[in-house]
Amino acid sequence: MKTPQPSTAPASSCLRLALLVGLSWPAGLASGAGGWQPDGFHVFPGESIQSGLDAAARNPTNKVVKVHAGVYRPDSKRQALIWLNRQHDGITLEAIGNVTLSAANPEISQPESASHPAVVNHVVYFGDGVSPQTILRGFKITGAHHFVTTDGPEVEPNRELKRNLFFYADGGAVKIFGHSSPTLQHLEIADNYASPCAGGISVQQEVIGASPGGDPVRIEDCIFRQNRSQITGAAVDLLPGSSAVLSNCLFVGNLANLGANYIAPNPAQPEFTNSAPLTVFPSSRAVVLQCTFAGNRNGIEDLGSHSQYRDCIFWRNNLPGGFYASERYELSLSDNAKVSGCWIAGPVLDSRGTISRQLNRFDGFDPQFDRDFNPASSSCQGAGFRMATK
Repeated sequence: MKTPQPSTAPASSCLRLALLVGLSWPAGLASGAGGWQPDGFHVFPGESIQSGLDAAARNPTNKVVKVHAGVYRPDSKRQALIWLNRQHDGITLEAIGNVTLSAANPEISQPESASHPAVVNHVVYFGDGVSPQTILRGFKITGAHHFVTTDGPEVEPNRELKRNLFFYADGGAVKIFGHSSPTLQHLEIADNYASPCAGGISVQQEVIGASPGGDPVRIEDCIFRQNRSQITGAAVDLLPGSSAVLSNCLFVGNLANLGANYIAPNPAQPEFTNSAPLTVFPSSRAVVLQCTFAGNRNGIEDLGSHSQYRDCIFWRNNLPGGFYASERYELSLSDNAKVSGCWIAGPVLDSRGTISRQLNRFDGFDPQFDRDFNPASSSCQGAGFRMATK
C-alpha cells in the first residue's frame, strides 16, 4: 500500500486537528501499515491488497479498503490471491476505477502445466465467520484455471472445519466456505475454469451437509460471462446446505459438463451429466430475482427445495459443447420451487409440475437485448437483468 506523505504540521497540531474533527488515530499505522486515509486504506498497483485487508482488520473503526485502477496478480503460488476470514469481518473491499483481480501470473507459472497461467486456487476466498456486513464491490475477477495447491499462507484459521476436495478445487473466482455470508456487488466474473465445479462462485456454507441456516450469500448486480467447469455450476454452485440470493445478475456464455463426472459414487451411472451455470444441490436454496440467463449451456439446475425464481428471463440457453450429450433446458427442477413472472423461451424439466403456465410466459416473445443484455422489448419490462451503475 502507498505510504502517506509526511505532514509539515507539528505532531501536536495534527493530534489536535484529529480530535477536533472526531477522527481516531488509526490502529496499525504506527506499525508500518501505510495507505491510511480518513475514508479507508488505499491500495495502488504494485502494492498488496492483503496487507490493506489485514490493516483494516486491526483497525477498530476504519473497515474500508479501496483498491485503485489496475491489474492485481499473485506474486507466489498459493491458495488465494486475497482472503477474508473471521478477523476481516465487516470490511468493505471496493474497486476505485477499473480493477482486475486475476488468478494468473505467467511469470511464475509453468507453461507445460494444464493450469497455466493460473497460480492460485481461488482469486478471492471468504472463510468461516464472515457476515453480510463484509462487502466485495466493483471488481472484475478472472484467470482461474484449475490450479490446486495446499501450500502457502493459511486462508482458513478454523481448524475444526473439514477441508475436502471442494474446499481446494471449487470456486475458481470466489470460494465461500463455512458459516460465511458475504455480500458481493457489481462484480464481473469472467473466463474462469474449475474442476470439479464452479469456475465462478462456489458456496460451501455448511460443510457437514445440513439444511441451510443463518444468512444467505447475497450476489447483487453481477455479471457471469464465459465461466466453465468440468462437472457442475459453471458460474455459481450451491453445495449441500448452502443458500444465496441473486438479484439483477446476468449469466451469458457459461458452460459446465466439460469432462467426465469423476466424483460420482457410481461411475457407470454418474449424476450431473447435464448441469447448468447455476446448480443448486440437495438441501440448498436459491432465491433468484430479476436475472437473465442467455446463451449458456442450460439455465438453472435445482436439486434443492424451497427455492424461488421471480421475474427472470431465460433465453436460448442451448450453447453447444460438453462431455455428455443431453437435451438442453432453461429450468430443471427436481423438487418444489416457486416460479413466477418469468419469461422462458425453451424447454423445462419439471416432473412435479412446479412451473405454472399462468404465472409465467413461455413463447411468442423476443426480449430484444441490447449490447449489455438490457431487454428493449416493452413486453419484458420489469423482468430480467438491467446494467447497473457502480
